[in-house]
Amino acid sequence: MTSPHPHEPSTATPQPNALVWRRRASRVAFGFLVLCAVQGTGRAAIHMLAPDGGAHSIAGLDVEVEGGQNLIAIFGQWGAVQMLLALIYWAVILRHRQLVTLMLWVIALDQLLRWFEGQIKPIVVSAPPPGAWATWIMGPLSVIALALAIWGARGEKPRG
Repeated sequence: MTSPHPHEPSTATPQPNALVWRRRASRVAFGFLVLCAVQGTGRAAIHMLAPDGGAHSIAGLDVEVEGGQNLIAIFGQWGAVQMLLALIYWAVILRHRQLVTLMLWVIALDQLLRWFEGQIKPIVVSAPPPGAWATWIMGPLSVIALALAIWGARGEKPRG
């Protein structure tokens, strides 16, 4: 609110610097969730729609062995679970933004568990599939986005 008289000081209070940075942090965290939703939707579509579910064409796994069709089926079903997660991310992005921090917890834990399982049960292929190296990138980024969301939310006033 500005004063009607130019010689009087303004009654408007400038926003504290910390609050501005917290809002930016929340926006970055939200943007990361959007990135994960786009990535998850694309990855899920590939696993569900590719004839081999991406098992051979992307991951380089030999599906011409006994049980190869089961491997393809598992990749397709994995794609269905990925699509479910992506649809939940989109619901949060489009309608339920108060759940962004919860979704970032899910993403961070998903990355951590994928990494852990990859250490216990490594895939033996000539070249690592995209998901193997993506975890090394998305894992730390998801933790950073989660921290930004938590820190950014601390600066928000409760709505009511």
